[in-house]
Amino acid sequence: MSAKWEYKVVFVEGWERISVEGQETRPEQGERNSAFGRRVLNGLGADGWELAGIQHAMPGRSYMIFKRPLADGAEPDLSVVRRERQATPEAPPAPEGEAGGPQVVSV
Repeated sequence: MSAKWEYKVVFVEGWERISVEGQETRPEQGERNSAFGRRVLNGLGADGWELAGIQHAMPGRSYMIFKRPLADGAEPDLSVVRRERQATPEAPPAPEGEAGGPQVVSV
């Protein structure tokens, strides 16, 4: 049987702001950007996450994709908080039972 993986997507903005599944982190007072990046990456590595790829979005912004193997019989964590649609005059809520378009996952 082949290995099963789970993934984590991390948004990086110039090493001045990092968002991991909706949890934002910024450098501490006086912390250099490179030390900030190393602190965040070391934390992910300590939790078993390995950098699998980088998708550059625009200058200074990128998405880092991390992976780690799933334990035997485990399922990936799908508890990522989803942005809920808010009712506005321009976009009324979708009636129950109807697809409301694509769901956006906060990273």
